Amino acid sequence: MKIIVTSIFVDNQDKALQFYSETLGFVKKHDVPTGEFRWITLVSPENEKGTELLLEPNNHPAAKEYQQKLFADGIPVTMFGVADIHAEYKKLMEKGVRFTMEPTKIGELTIAVFDDTCGNLIQIMQE
Repeated sequence: MKIIVTSIFVDNQDKALQFYSETLGFVKKHDVPTGEFRWITLVSPENEKGTELLLEPNNHPAAKEYQQKLFADGIPVTMFGVADIHAEYKKLMEKGVRFTMEPTKIGELTIAVFDDTCGNLIQIMQE
């Protein structure tokens, strides 16, 4: 068994697709209409056959509340690995991404947290 899709709730699928593809550089794999919403997944350009990130609409009240409470408490919804966190931080800052935590060494790891503009905090970690 392996993880093939993981999802995050977003408050606007179009805005999320733009942010995750244009700002973060992920590659759109699927964009399929499913009634009122779409099945939109993205993958890393470094592993296009790898785990897909589903941009799931937060239209259900429980999903919206979950997302809002995590954001309010400063809890990231997921984590992405990067090779050089300081270079990634600089690149994203230049693109206007708002960080809530600059690169910070925590034990043997270095992490940073940013706002995805779609209702989530995302943590990056240097691999």
